[in-house]
Amino acid sequence: MTSYRQSPRPGYLFGIVMVAVIGGLLFGYDTAVISGAEKGLQAFFQGSPDFVYTDALHGFTTSSALIGCVIGAFLSGLLAARIGRKRSLFVAGVLFLLSALGSYNPEFLFFAKGVPTRGLLIAFNCYRVLGGIGVGLASALCPMYIAEVAPANRRGTLVSWNQFAIIFGQLVVYFVNFLIIQSHKGDPNVVAWTNTIGWRVMFVSEAVPATLFALLILLVPETPRFLAMSGQDEKALTVLSNINGEARAREILAEIKATTVDKTEHIFAYGFLVVFIGCMLSVFQQIIGINAVLYFAPRIFESMGVSNNMLFTVIMGIINISFTLVAVFTVEKLGRKPLLITGSLGMAVGALGVALSNVIAMPAVVPVISIMVYSACFMFSWGPICWVYISELFPNTIRSQATAWAVAFQWIFNFIVSSTFVPMYNMKLGAMGDSFGHFFAYALYGLICICAAIFVWKLVPETKGKTLEDMTALWRGKN
Repeated sequence: MTSYRQSPRPGYLFGIVMVAVIGGLLFGYDTAVISGAEKGLQAFFQGSPDFVYTDALHGFTTSSALIGCVIGAFLSGLLAARIGRKRSLFVAGVLFLLSALGSYNPEFLFFAKGVPTRGLLIAFNCYRVLGGIGVGLASALCPMYIAEVAPANRRGTLVSWNQFAIIFGQLVVYFVNFLIIQSHKGDPNVVAWTNTIGWRVMFVSEAVPATLFALLILLVPETPRFLAMSGQDEKALTVLSNINGEARAREILAEIKATTVDKTEHIFAYGFLVVFIGCMLSVFQQIIGINAVLYFAPRIFESMGVSNNMLFTVIMGIINISFTLVAVFTVEKLGRKPLLITGSLGMAVGALGVALSNVIAMPAVVPVISIMVYSACFMFSWGPICWVYISELFPNTIRSQATAWAVAFQWIFNFIVSSTFVPMYNMKLGAMGDSFGHFFAYALYGLICICAAIFVWKLVPETKGKTLEDMTALWRGKN
């Protein structure tokens, strides 16, 4: 007879969650590495002898990983249900590694080194899409994994640590990109080096955390909810006992079994509303415009007259990670809805502040502070809380499918926002010139933030303190 732990195993939950959040760190690292590399990448391909590298092509290239994110998000539901959360995360780690190596040397096997041809651009984008698939998988599966191992009273905090890891990954890559540029600061040919070698080094730096994640994920257990839905009750009880102690583990396993008669159900088995809310949370997280700021931060600060734009990007990263901790330490006390609504309104103030500074003469410090406020408010609200909701909103038997749809919508709209930002930001109108595009972009994002606050207030349920099985009962009652 199998022996189970009578009391929780110290450090067990913390250890497996810390491994899972490395996937979040890679998510942030991969999506933000382009912010430091994009100008060097643009200069490299503008030297092409066989095609014209336009702003539109550059917008696509900086956003091409997002195509992979959509694919990865859709695949996450299938892989999570078929091979489990753990093995799917290992696949994501391998894809991160291949993308880092390929983006560093897209000429591998087929192209002449350093010659920016049309074919090389296609190869580079293919490697970025490959990494994007890894991001799409990790973005859906890391919060799902954490939510399925975490006790109800700690789930919001632990899933929020995944967002902390995402922002930390972005901060790390901002700092790495800064150090890479600084390493050649005294070189009179630093610009030429950045345009030929520097951007490659930025991409390949991701290989280190990617390798670490792929190896460590092999050491963590599968989630007890997947094990229970796969008929592996003893393994599920072992994991639950290590986290909760045997007595509570048996109660949780009984609750899981009561809500998982079948391994999966049709995605609309609990009605349309739950899927709609999950997907719209993802849509709003993107159309409020945050990733346009994160991806193009150095360019934005440069347009504001900031001399050391990479340094200010690092400072913004530090502010972002600090405000993410606000969510980590308050999500179980204040709840999900208050943080989302407050953050939405704060973002609206910041975005509209940037917009107005482009039509009214103001000191340069005003738009800089406004963009910091806009970003900071996202970091304690939509950044972590959207992922918390996606991980806990859906009933057990549709979670992998519904999460895949919600995350796919997130990446679709991420791509739309990111690929349209540069053309929109550079729009000109009469005497306003460039100022019109700057004003229009942030005014639009500010208005969308207000709409997001209204949506959460009217439609989104509070999930603080509820078990994942409670959500099954809630949506079954509404159906």
